Amino acid sequence: MRENAREAQASPARAAPWRGLGLGRRLWRGLVDVALPPSCMACRAAVDEPGCLCGSCWSRLSFIAAPFCDRLGTPLPYGFGEGRLLSPAAREAPPAYGRARAVAAFGEVARDLIHALKYADRLDIAPPMGRMMARAGADILSDAQALVPVPLHRLRLWRRRFNQSAALAGVIGGEAGLPVRAGWLERQRATVPQVGLDRAARARNVQGAFAVPEIAKGELRGRRLVLVDDVLTTGATIDACVKALLRAGAGRVDVLVFARVADAVDAPLS
Repeated sequence: MRENAREAQASPARAAPWRGLGLGRRLWRGLVDVALPPSCMACRAAVDEPGCLCGSCWSRLSFIAAPFCDRLGTPLPYGFGEGRLLSPAAREAPPAYGRARAVAAFGEVARDLIHALKYADRLDIAPPMGRMMARAGADILSDAQALVPVPLHRLRLWRRRFNQSAALAGVIGGEAGLPVRAGWLERQRATVPQVGLDRAARARNVQGAFAVPEIAKGELRGRRLVLVDDVLTTGATIDACVKALLRAGAGRVDVLVFARVADAVDAPLS
């Protein structure tokens, strides 16, 4: 998205007044690369450019590409027909959200990237991850009106110092030209970490945990939103967030994550 604009900005013919600045940046970049050689975002192996994956990690990142379920965003073994492809899971238990999109299926490399961002303060990898998400979610971003990151409780935000979902949403918003509305959803009570909980326990843990502030309901009403998070596992957190936004009057809520769990591959239903 906005690839042409970036290419035009990088073109010497169109950016003549900025040549000196570009040269300065290249020199600075060269000095930084000598002191801190670029490394793979996931495994820290040497790479040519910062913000990249090495060949091994790239080959092991299970990108989700067509055909996939239009509702859940899960990969499908094959596609046919002209209409939307829906998996049996989407037909039998449709989620609260409209459509979900993800860069990759949750696996070793996706886990390492998400954990590095969330737990190791690797904010340097938020921009490349966010750009990948913007590409993966291009169709749901094209008619969205705002992005809403999944919020952290204020105590967890204080301990972690940043919200990884908000960091990703900021990058996606810049790529897609969409505003980020972090204040439209809040986590009104602390919850225990979802890691290690089964599906039912996760749902109980986040029940009633999210709400839209009264001051935001007027702005939010009728809006087409994209909820942004790092990972979609059982969907309990996402479901609780989406329901809170819809109850407050959102017109539609889609979901964009970096990775999602996709255990079963279903045959499509058109």
